[in-house]
Amino acid sequence: MPGSVSDSASPAHRTTTTPAATPAPMAPADLFRRATQLVLDKDMDGWLALCAEDVLVELPFAPDGYPSKLEGRAAVADYVRDYPEHIDLREVPRLKIHVTDDPDTVVAEWHGTGRIVATGAPYELSYVVVMTAENGRITRYRDYWNPLALPSSLSAAKSSPTAP
Repeated sequence: MPGSVSDSASPAHRTTTTPAATPAPMAPADLFRRATQLVLDKDMDGWLALCAEDVLVELPFAPDGYPSKLEGRAAVADYVRDYPEHIDLREVPRLKIHVTDDPDTVVAEWHGTGRIVATGAPYELSYVVVMTAENGRITRYRDYWNPLALPSSLSAAKSSPTAP
């Protein structure tokens, strides 16, 4: 069974009484939860489908040799598509989503655990993400993670050390 996301924030549930009504786009906090679950499920195409065509992904602390900015869904796809072949993210035991004064933006603090596929070494890293969404699609994703906290065995992996 795929990993799970443990969320310390209460999810907001929206229901409609009209069966034929088009569902409202996911709120940014729900969108972040869904995106995180898709990474755990190793469904990178599903994760990419949550992104706007002109999505901007920023990785301000990316180490040398890794991009610090990805513009557009195609660039993000090239970056994340083989992620599960290198990082086997198995669980997100801690997830805290903060709603901001901008209704389109959330800040998520999360911790991921798993293993590095090439070596079997443990993978454990904490992240802070600032995510903006419009019309139920991720438009900006800023991932603040500490590359110094990565296990040395990650160098055996070809893809980026960050999770989307």
